[in-house]
Amino acid sequence: MGKRKKEVADKRKEQNKSSYFAKLNDCPTSPRKMRQVADLVRGMEVYNALNVLKFNTREASGRLEKLLKSAINNYEQKSQERAEEGSLFVKEIRVDSALMVKRLRTAPQGRGYRIRKRSNHVTLVIDTKK
Repeated sequence: MGKRKKEVADKRKEQNKSSYFAKLNDCPTSPRKMRQVADLVRGMEVYNALNVLKFNTREASGRLEKLLKSAINNYEQKSQERAEEGSLFVKEIRVDSALMVKRLRTAPQGRGYRIRKRSNHVTLVIDTKK
């Protein structure tokens, strides 16, 4: 590894030590559907966001709820203090597209229709209010 690349990697590792996040890779939901749920909780206080996700009827909200609980737990593990009501908020939530599995569906007259099964990566960052 080159010197400049190593310096950038070390800088990123130091930033990750002071930030509290959770990642969900290869989630079998389309990125558009996941973004619609992610937009609901972006910038919210974490316990309000948990309530919104718990009572939302979309399938993606259950996965985001579990991810948010994981991020809260990561905060408690790293900072050695309890997450209090009103102290944490969702700083950033990013939904990126992932692998697309391509399938073929049979169609009349010897044709085939293409089916694209999309998946996504979600990164959720929480922070304390200062």
